[in-house]
Amino acid sequence: MTEKTSRKPSPARLRQEARILRAAEKVFAGKGFSGSSMDAVAEAAGLSKQNLIYYFPSKETLYHRVLQDILDLWMEKMAFIEDPQAEPAELITAYIRGKLELSRDYPDASRVFAHEVINGAPVLKNYLLSHLKPLFERDSARVRQWIADGKIDPIEPEHLFFCIWASTQTYADFASQIQLLLGKTKLEQEDFDKAASLLTRMVLNGIGAK
Repeated sequence: MTEKTSRKPSPARLRQEARILRAAEKVFAGKGFSGSSMDAVAEAAGLSKQNLIYYFPSKETLYHRVLQDILDLWMEKMAFIEDPQAEPAELITAYIRGKLELSRDYPDASRVFAHEVINGAPVLKNYLLSHLKPLFERDSARVRQWIADGKIDPIEPEHLFFCIWASTQTYADFASQIQLLLGKTKLEQEDFDKAASLLTRMVLNGIGAK
């Protein structure tokens, strides 16, 4: 008996799925899950509903994929690099910039994710526990090692991450408020660079990074 191998999606399919996901993020971010429809997503993606259903057979499937997609991107950006020689300042700087890049590049997905979590994460709860929690515990352990090695001040690692998440994700979830106060119609790269510089300085000074 030969072992079955799963076929890798073609580049064309991956491009079409990405196009659908970006459209779905915008629709879900604007109307929420209950207020959204497959018709609205199809229209936003420039597809027929029948074509959309070929890729994602239901609104529930599409919503779950949007959430899983942004969490996977989030974990990829925010995980500390494995280099054991890397110093706290280097890793935290990259971590903050990575989270801000997600807020810049995927603001709608971030809002969908935030809305899901605010509502108790009914769809994403198990995925958070199985995928995010182990990464979170690993990185928290690394911060504790920095403390033990005298590289940073004694702090609560978990709350360090919570503060970074909140301060970086606000540039997606509350972008309209920031734009209004800055007198802009859209946040620019300069705004994210300034945010990264300030947040990095605040965090590194706050934890006494050596």
